[in-house]
Amino acid sequence: MPEKKILIIDADVASRKFIARNLLEQKYEVVEAGSGKEGLIYAWRDRPDLAVIDPTITDITGEDLARKLKQDARTASMPLIALSSDPSVTRVKSCLEAGFSEYIAKSGQALVMLNEVTNRLLSGNSGGAIKQGGLLMVFLSAKGGTGTSSICANIAMNIGHNQPELRVAVVDMVLPIGSIAPIVGYTGPQNIVTITEMPAEETTADFFRDNLTPLPTWQFNLMAGSPDPESSNYLKAGRIGDIISALKESYDYVLIDIGRSLSKITLPLIQEADLNVLIMSTDISTVSLTKTVLEYLKNKNVNMDSVYTVLNRVVGLEGLSKAETEKALDIPVKVTLPYLSSNMGFANSQHQPFSLKFPKDTASIVFQDVAKEMSSLARKLRVG
Repeated sequence: MPEKKILIIDADVASRKFIARNLLEQKYEVVEAGSGKEGLIYAWRDRPDLAVIDPTITDITGEDLARKLKQDARTASMPLIALSSDPSVTRVKSCLEAGFSEYIAKSGQALVMLNEVTNRLLSGNSGGAIKQGGLLMVFLSAKGGTGTSSICANIAMNIGHNQPELRVAVVDMVLPIGSIAPIVGYTGPQNIVTITEMPAEETTADFFRDNLTPLPTWQFNLMAGSPDPESSNYLKAGRIGDIISALKESYDYVLIDIGRSLSKITLPLIQEADLNVLIMSTDISTVSLTKTVLEYLKNKNVNMDSVYTVLNRVVGLEGLSKAETEKALDIPVKVTLPYLSSNMGFANSQHQPFSLKFPKDTASIVFQDVAKEMSSLARKLRVG
């Protein structure tokens, strides 16, 4: 008999059946309700462990439904997930204030996010275990085209070069298609999707120590990203926390590239990271979006001391200066990468680290120094 029971409240029959089928595949018991009133009856009668609710139901607003459930002793502690057809910021805010634990907008990635959030809420896992073991660095950006994956790979290579006695792993979590493999020239079958599909008892620290793809030229081991958008639909997001914890048992550094894939899947990793490397370019739109991301991270209780800002001049001297960027963000820029012209693209096309392809370039020295600084800061933040 399934251990956990989930109540789905959604007036759209097709949507409700689709969600139910997904949860049944995850071995949960499912109860379905087509209205808010029916949902209340089932919730108080069947005492489910969690409820998935589309707050756009019309007989009772999702917010009122959440308040009724939270005010009744029988369901007060039951986690509520909004899986909503309304993506507006106003609706997100009102639902979270009414008592929903999480808010997911219906989209192509909604089921992946739902599985991760459901697993986390039902297991009581907030990601705290990730804080143990090797140092965790997350590389992210507010907008595509800022060079996040290239910087992540090259920083990882320089960490390995600076500390050859230590083990470094890179995890590509850019969705829906990974970005690191094309840079390093990896074309093998192992990737984050295939690994999450493995039984939990097989993905141990010993497994990752012995089987994670080694890249000698890059001086790190790689867990490649999803090879294509279709494969990303099969990512078992609920496994991510356990996998990262196992990696941190077997590696001294774990660097995760999430690019602009900021979601409920990656947020727990950001919250538990020793260092969050935020990459931005100098154009006004990217800086504006970065400010929005910073505000979001603050609201999610991410330690701002863990945010390491990198200004990457991917388009030359155009755009905002370092001082103008700092004024706009109200946060110091830790490092500014020099304009790399076409050199980074050329190194990537040759699947070589920038520092090996252009050892005399100023940027090679910067990468080496920044890798040392990031390592030192991450270690300092870990010990407090």
